[in-house]
Amino acid sequence: MIEELTKSQALLDRRKNAVANGVGVFNTATVSDAKGAIIIDADGRELIDFAGGIGVVNAGHCPEPVVAAIREQAGKYLHTSFNVVTYEPYIELCEELIDILPHGEQTKAMLVSTGAEAVENAIKIARQATKRPAIICFTGAYHGRTMMAMTLTSKISYKYDCGPFAPEVYRLPFPNLYRYKGDRNEAAFVKDELKRLRESALNLVDVKSVAAIILEPIQGEGGFNPIPQEYLEGLRAFCDEHGILLIMDEVQSGFCRTGHWASWQHYGVQPDISTYAKSMGSGLPIAAVLGRADIMDAAAAGSIGGTYIGSPVCCAAALATIKYMKEIDLNAKAVEVGATIMNRLKNLMKECPQIGDVRGIGAMIGIEFVKDGDPTQPDAEICTRIVKGCSDNGLIMLSAGTHKNIIRILSPLVITPEHLDKGMTIFENEIRKARKK
Repeated sequence: MIEELTKSQALLDRRKNAVANGVGVFNTATVSDAKGAIIIDADGRELIDFAGGIGVVNAGHCPEPVVAAIREQAGKYLHTSFNVVTYEPYIELCEELIDILPHGEQTKAMLVSTGAEAVENAIKIARQATKRPAIICFTGAYHGRTMMAMTLTSKISYKYDCGPFAPEVYRLPFPNLYRYKGDRNEAAFVKDELKRLRESALNLVDVKSVAAIILEPIQGEGGFNPIPQEYLEGLRAFCDEHGILLIMDEVQSGFCRTGHWASWQHYGVQPDISTYAKSMGSGLPIAAVLGRADIMDAAAAGSIGGTYIGSPVCCAAALATIKYMKEIDLNAKAVEVGATIMNRLKNLMKECPQIGDVRGIGAMIGIEFVKDGDPTQPDAEICTRIVKGCSDNGLIMLSAGTHKNIIRILSPLVITPEHLDKGMTIFENEIRKARKK
């Protein structure tokens, strides 16, 4: 008897036949419906979502106020292009972003569709504002897959055979405390890394030609690595000394994930320009670049933006999302969810030496797996087994990191205590099973 394909498998088979292979498959789950932190797959199976659409649904799947705002705006007008016909949702969203994410005395904003597009425009703004060509970025960085963003992105597997890449981009080692600290304490490690930063002006690129340094304060795809406080402060001072703009990419870490609207607010270090997307619109394609007004206004008319900058429907979704986040105090929920996850994983570390590190801020938490307790021996195999085991038991998870040995938790922050407990129990059980193989 021939076994009948499940609806999920049939859908995946159709995907394989119709969709280009280069489109990644990070998890084989499917979806027919989603609400809060729960996804219902094509076969009606309930899945707990610890991936959040790669950090896009901090406010949950289909929050009712956001869905209502989308429907209302869709009934008025779908598109005019903000370049051609001005509409209020774009302006109102910029005003809201300026209010919650101020960059000095006066801030201005622009809207686009994706995080990569925000990064592209941030670089163009920085170059025009400084009249300098060079950009410094970091190892482990992920900034997108368009040409400049892909050049800035560190992981080679995202850009096989895609060159030549954008010129005048220079890369420094990210101060990854867990992997590279060695026998040094944090203060000594940071001191050495700041020395490396200063020496870059002598052996990497003429500091007088550097327009900007761009970084994720907490690396996303790079492995949920939070930058050390003292390093970020030193980086800010270095930029100020040499007239370099500091760009912070908050695409994954923004909008309540860390318990703040942006992770730079946790650090108390002000960027000159910052970029946002993902959870800003609860899943609709909307992104933003914010910065000091004098810097933002340095871009020539028509040199930034595009046809679909700030879709009115996406603006309405973002405005409703931010309002909803405020009403339910999603930043506080992130702290609570993060504390629960962190406490459970720290306890699990005591019995599982394969867990080399558990780190993060708020509910942006990464778990790094290594061999023999050695930070320089990443264990991707156990990570793969855990993600597969979780998937088989109804929990959607994502790996990360240059070596794919880190699991990142990006559950919707509205997850109920019951679903959080159930998801963590599945995760813990799969770690225990995987370590015995």
